Amino acid sequence: MENIILKRILRGLGVLIAIALVILGIYLLFPLLYPFLIAWLIAYAMKPFVAFLQNRLKLPRWLSVTLGLLVYFGGAVLVLSAAVTRMVKEVIHLTQSFDTYVNRVRDIFINWANSDGIQNFVHEINKFIQNNPKYEDTINKNINKTTDTLSAVVTHFVSDFLNAIVNVLTSLPHFLLILIVTILATFFIGKNWEKHMQRLSDWAPAPLRNTAVEIWSSLKKALFGYLRSLFIMVSITAFIVLIGLLILRVDSAFTLAILIGLVDLLPYLGVGTVMVPWIIYQFMIGDLRLGIGLLILYGIITVARHLIEPKVLATSVGLDPLSTLIGMFVGLKLFGVLGLIIGPVTFVVISAIYKTGVFGQLRNYIMNGRLR
Repeated sequence: MENIILKRILRGLGVLIAIALVILGIYLLFPLLYPFLIAWLIAYAMKPFVAFLQNRLKLPRWLSVTLGLLVYFGGAVLVLSAAVTRMVKEVIHLTQSFDTYVNRVRDIFINWANSDGIQNFVHEINKFIQNNPKYEDTINKNINKTTDTLSAVVTHFVSDFLNAIVNVLTSLPHFLLILIVTILATFFIGKNWEKHMQRLSDWAPAPLRNTAVEIWSSLKKALFGYLRSLFIMVSITAFIVLIGLLILRVDSAFTLAILIGLVDLLPYLGVGTVMVPWIIYQFMIGDLRLGIGLLILYGIITVARHLIEPKVLATSVGLDPLSTLIGMFVGLKLFGVLGLIIGPVTFVVISAIYKTGVFGQLRNYIMNGRLR
């Protein structure tokens, strides 16, 4: 009995060490190999188009891959260039009109502070301080502490924003180098796709190869389905918002639509994170036309999401909102803003691997010494 337990413990330690080595290998190798991983994914996505050119139009493989690169990368460059150019113009416009919004908020705050209710409240506080002078220093210290905290937060935010701009500008040469390497790697991988896949298959042992095929099949359905559903929902939300803002004649409609579409990734909160404060602000400044228009637009988005989301998610294996929120929070803490995507995607990958029975096979190996 003790011998069986000892063997199980040793097999369990072996599995843990193997998993730790795999994670360490990914951690060490990913910064070196990620351009080639991206190239492999692009080559995989290009397969149907390349096969069409090669089989239907009878073009050579190298020419089919070259045309595929031109279509995929060229289309991406054109779309991104147009989108970035439009967003830069609208962001500049928003920056120029920022002072106007600040002045409006300041006027609203001043009017609110001068109202009878607030003045009576201030009068009561002054009266309390006069009757209890020992609390005056404590109140002043707390006010000063709060002011210092707010100033530090604003300073930190501005500093991070400026540093982010500097980092983007300084990383452009590195980004261009990575882009060139990725394009060349995509060409060579796509040109000899079957050869590379056969070589990779020959290297892997038969049990590992079969398990990898099962994992890849489940991962394609889960991960690509999840990412596709997110893209569809964000695109639909951004499109509806863009049409609505154009009808309402709101400035910088394209940038605001992209922003609200991305915010829609947040579970439960979604577009309400931006729309609700915006609606309240419009009613506060007395712009009833825009406030009512935004309220109607928010209602349309909410109804559209409830009608479309079940059909979109039915074709993918995604996460429930709580798991998505946990993944986003953990990813944000570990990887920053990019972790908002990495976290949920990691959860989807783990879920896909679990559904293939890999964890069950490892348990059987630890308990019985065999995988199945």
